[in-house]
Amino acid sequence: MTTVFEQPAQLLDAVGRHLGHSDWLEIDQARINLFADATGDHQWIHVDPERAADGPFGATIAHGYLTLSLVNQFLPEIVEVRGISMGVNYGCAKVRFPSPVKVNSQVRGSAELIEAQEINGCIQATVRVTVEIKDSDRPACVVDTISRYYPE
Repeated sequence: MTTVFEQPAQLLDAVGRHLGHSDWLEIDQARINLFADATGDHQWIHVDPERAADGPFGATIAHGYLTLSLVNQFLPEIVEVRGISMGVNYGCAKVRFPSPVKVNSQVRGSAELIEAQEINGCIQATVRVTVEIKDSDRPACVVDTISRYYPE
């Protein structure tokens, strides 16, 4: 279920709140190959299943930046801020990749609002998104995303 804030200013009182989870998403070889084509990163650990089977992970793995890019899909499933004229992706404060995502694994986003402040007429929110791997104790990615929400 999506956490909804009716106005950006409501974020100021929600710091420390867990916002929820996205749906699970399977990372198949086709998605990995499309990302390799889009970025030009065709390293064998990503795109050569036969060679990767004998490699350090026993299978191909998703690019770290593919895992990170999925945050753009997960966040709207987790949180919605209404009453805005626009929302802007301002950047990331910190990104880590603790564990690789093997092909055919399922991942989802989990989010917590870790900071919110008023800056130049908008509300800037820092949301820590943890990309979880189903049936794993270690996350694939942890990123502190920064968004700016401009009131209507």
